Amino acid sequence: MTEIVVQMRGKVYGLCYRMLGHREDAEDVVQETFVRVLKSLGRWDSSREFEPWVLAIAGNRCRTALAARQRRFTGPLVEDSVVDPTPARHSEQQLREEVDLGLDQLRPEYRQAFQLFHDEELSYDAIAERMGVPLGTVKTWVHRARKELIQHLLERQVVVESNHAVR
Repeated sequence: MTEIVVQMRGKVYGLCYRMLGHREDAEDVVQETFVRVLKSLGRWDSSREFEPWVLAIAGNRCRTALAARQRRFTGPLVEDSVVDPTPARHSEQQLREEVDLGLDQLRPEYRQAFQLFHDEELSYDAIAERMGVPLGTVKTWVHRARKELIQHLLERQVVVESNHAVR
């Protein structure tokens, strides 16, 4: 088990951190993931690759943590304020913060599929295998994530300069 943790910890932590956005939460879920892997090792189908199986468990643990976080959250995501009708120009750092805020508001499965596609540059097929869902579902989730992220940026009146890439 120690060897599995040593080999997989970095990838599992990276996935958890990207999905959760908080170091402490990611560390907690990494531990939960390896406990779950240890408990479920006897049920692992050895005809399938091990790494996607472990990462699928991590993704599921992250979604569970995000759902619990959303249930605990009672306040508004954005405070009510007067919105300036003229769109502001944003620096690259501000744009990244806005994108991260938008990603945090996505359903966990949309966010995970989007990040696997855009950040890890995985194919739709690889994402489907990693997440344990059909290919069409992955395509839908990535599309919806993009659509909701664009809507978030429009609502926040974020203007993207032509030489800046969103992600």
